[in-house]
Amino acid sequence: MSESGSSRRGLSLDKLLRGLTSGWRSKWSIAVLAVWLIGPVGGQGQSQDSLRGMVLVGYQGWFRCPGDGSPADAWSHWSKGQPSAETMSVDLYPDTSELNPHSLCRLNGASIGGKPAYVFSSFPKETVDKHFEWMQTYGIDGALVQRFTGSIPGHRKEGDTILRNVRTAAEAHGRVFAVEYDMSGAHDDTIQKQLQDDWQYLSGDLKITSSDRYVRMNGKPVVAIWGFGFNDGRHIVDPKLALQIIHWFQNEAHAVVVGGVPAGWGTLSNDSVADPEWAKVYAALDIVQPWTVGRYRDMSSVDSWKATHLVPDVALTKKNHQMYMPVIFPGFSWHNLNRNSAENQIPRLGGKLLWRQAYNAKTAGATFVKIAMFDEVNEGTAIFKAVSLRKDAPEPGYWLTLDADGYQLPSDWYLRIADEISHMFRGQIKSVPDLPLVPDRSAQQHQK
Repeated sequence: MSESGSSRRGLSLDKLLRGLTSGWRSKWSIAVLAVWLIGPVGGQGQSQDSLRGMVLVGYQGWFRCPGDGSPADAWSHWSKGQPSAETMSVDLYPDTSELNPHSLCRLNGASIGGKPAYVFSSFPKETVDKHFEWMQTYGIDGALVQRFTGSIPGHRKEGDTILRNVRTAAEAHGRVFAVEYDMSGAHDDTIQKQLQDDWQYLSGDLKITSSDRYVRMNGKPVVAIWGFGFNDGRHIVDPKLALQIIHWFQNEAHAVVVGGVPAGWGTLSNDSVADPEWAKVYAALDIVQPWTVGRYRDMSSVDSWKATHLVPDVALTKKNHQMYMPVIFPGFSWHNLNRNSAENQIPRLGGKLLWRQAYNAKTAGATFVKIAMFDEVNEGTAIFKAVSLRKDAPEPGYWLTLDADGYQLPSDWYLRIADEISHMFRGQIKSVPDLPLVPDRSAQQHQK
């Protein structure tokens, strides 16, 4: 789908013009205005045949509730059974104020200032459309749609509504999308056929890859497969099987394979299996995507990670003639999902943690990046709109809100940071180590 005129960017012309007088740095504003008029330098959902300059997000789309139209007609991923303070399995409280009434799910027994409290279902098309509208508005190029192999029968039962809605929303908002399989809990004797059958179903029956917004490289569809080589006992550890899976997608399905691998893939250490045969598996991937969520927790360890992992990872992928997709995350909290874990386990630091990861990835040589995740409120890594103040989240129970670290932030703060990350990866602003947005000020105001 080609885009032209005022639909080329999520930012409208009048918004850009207002930015020239609202405290934005003038040179930056003029540059963005030029991009709006003549088109972006790269990424921004414009080209689905290259990943260079792109900022992508992981997209779960797995939230359900009674009455949302889904076949199970039940709560899913919000809670363990009926929602209550004792059963909730999410931490970050989403801002639902912009969602269509069809998207909303009432939390019985919870209230906000005496009024009903709501979460949302991912199932209605209105939910997915709003999420992709936000991606467009805030410069996020698109999404890697998570597809857990153990949940494929459930997706089929739902008619793959989420994936269909993602396609429609991506086409409507000029974003890109691709399938990302998650092999967590897979069995060696069935996983290869399961992946092959499902990919043939998605590309053949559903014709997902025929969309002009499906991510492609050199004319080939991109598929991500997450869960190669982790040593936690829940993922594929047989190197021969892993190579068979990779080679089938490359040679039979003619796809470009992104491999979700352990952070220690390059040295076969820490979270990676140590079998030297796995070096061949990792080298066979077209794009390497190491999982880093929870691997560091403060600014010091983020900077150390650059030296110990990012720089050598980029060098190794260049040596292997591969591309490198670093994963960055805003913070982490899964207290309600794992009650023995701390609240706000990895603080977001008002966005400083996310920005520094992006800066380090860019200056280490990465040309595109994945943010984990867009809508993952279970582990508190979502970057979509979230409630700013604890007083505006439900009672009773624990809820993570954006003021947890002492900052007063607007609900779209992390989307704004994602927008800045997009500008940085496309070379539209300078790469600087400190977050170039100032909390507690008007939208998109930069430090001077």
